[in-house]
Amino acid sequence: MPLSAPSSPGRLSRRRLLGALGTAGLAVPLAGFTALSPERRAFEAMLANDGRCLTPLRAADPGQPLRKLTLAWNATSICTSPVEVARRSGILARHGLEVELVNFGGSTEALLEAIATRKADAGVGMALRWLKPLEMGFDVKITGGTHGGCMRLAGPASAGLSADLNSLRGKTIAVSDMGGADKNFFSMLLKRKGIDPDKDVTWRVFPAHVFGLALERGEAHAFAAGDPIAWTLVRDQKLVEVATNLSGEWANLACCIIGVSGSLLKSEPRTVAALTRALIEAQHVVAHDPNVAADAFLDYAPGRVTREDLVAMLQSHTHGHSPAGPNIRSEIEYYAQELKAVGVMRANTDPKRFAERVTADVLSIPA
Repeated sequence: MPLSAPSSPGRLSRRRLLGALGTAGLAVPLAGFTALSPERRAFEAMLANDGRCLTPLRAADPGQPLRKLTLAWNATSICTSPVEVARRSGILARHGLEVELVNFGGSTEALLEAIATRKADAGVGMALRWLKPLEMGFDVKITGGTHGGCMRLAGPASAGLSADLNSLRGKTIAVSDMGGADKNFFSMLLKRKGIDPDKDVTWRVFPAHVFGLALERGEAHAFAAGDPIAWTLVRDQKLVEVATNLSGEWANLACCIIGVSGSLLKSEPRTVAALTRALIEAQHVVAHDPNVAADAFLDYAPGRVTREDLVAMLQSHTHGHSPAGPNIRSEIEYYAQELKAVGVMRANTDPKRFAERVTADVLSIPA
């Protein structure tokens, strides 16, 4: 039986506080949080995961050099833009870190191998693309989730598509990678709705930049992808959004995660804890004000995408949902169970043991 989707009891209160801070006109100054108001302290307190507060914002000890790290990411994904926010805004520096970003827009296996072999110290990527390689034994530990949302399945109404998943029966769905997070997620979603993802639909690989052309030519009836590609296609071609990864029980799950080298965690657990805190902090800053992430992403955005478009995409995600500790472990266990159900993970993999092996609770480590 599939596990019940894990809940996030602290999420609503965080959102309420963020809303209250917004209506109160509280600005989140990225140049430096030096003078901390009572409201700002309350905001920090709500950045807790599993009931534990993230380290209060403070300047790094000027007498100590910043710890230099390399972090792998996909610079073309809008949902990873809070990583750039953390770097540009000084959040990482305030946690004593100087992080070089390395763009891995290609193979996930290459990215994870880079982290496992310390060619990169850490990375941010999609859980549903990472878990199968981690099952194979890469020495990478998941320390937190960054956000939820950002994957969409859509197509033209003329192909008979609607918001009903059953409208996908017999259809061909374009994906860029047969092992990709979007294909894995929507396979799980279809399975949950009684639609066999291997028999009732056909998956076909196309380069993401020709998805629109594939739809126009009838070579595919729908596509599954992440933002900004998915969001802009839906807008430009006036497509029907059949489903997203914020549907139903998936709404309270992180889709992107923080992974660190197992050897770095063993040798420098406080460094890993500082990195995790900084990246989660940046997510909550973006949840409060998505404009800062839109500005950070403009240099990487494809043509015809405006700042307003980027803000709209970010607002559709859940950047305030950044689980760590037992919460991220339960979410990884849930994903592993669902991936087993669609044949992505091995039938003999124990989801609970797998999640315990590949996650690490670092927020309990003192700063």
